Amino acid sequence: METCIIKSPLGFTKIIGDENGMSSITVLNSEEKITDIIPIELEDCVIQLSEYFEGSRKQFDLKLNPEGTEFQKKVWKLLEQIPYGKTISYLELSKKLGDVKAIRAVANANGKNPLWIIVPCHRVIGSDGSLTGYAGGLHRKKWLLNHESPYKQQSLF
Repeated sequence: METCIIKSPLGFTKIIGDENGMSSITVLNSEEKITDIIPIELEDCVIQLSEYFEGSRKQFDLKLNPEGTEFQKKVWKLLEQIPYGKTISYLELSKKLGDVKAIRAVANANGKNPLWIIVPCHRVIGSDGSLTGYAGGLHRKKWLLNHESPYKQQSLF
């Protein structure tokens, strides 16, 4: 497995993957040394994340290889289908899986998503529209949803 650390608008980001795909992308809560030379297996991911943060990329085209249970992988596949700039509730996600009673399991799988931003778990919100639960911190979830919003707040001054 190859690893690199990059700087993003939301903090230092650790990327792990190999020729089989990206297995982990996490935002860190501490300062880290930025990787000088990005491993070739991770270059595409670094470029696409950079494009996302600049606002020129709305969809990722990366080979993914996360570790998880079959259920978690099923949930993560559904997360990938949530369009840029849109949100879905945990209940709606459970319904898409065919079991409304699985809402807690869906929320748990969502929280264990190892591919920050690429598998957009930040697009899942509470049924009442609240920004519930986000492993990277609610301030980051809010930032990401604002970043993807088609309605940009304009400054008058």
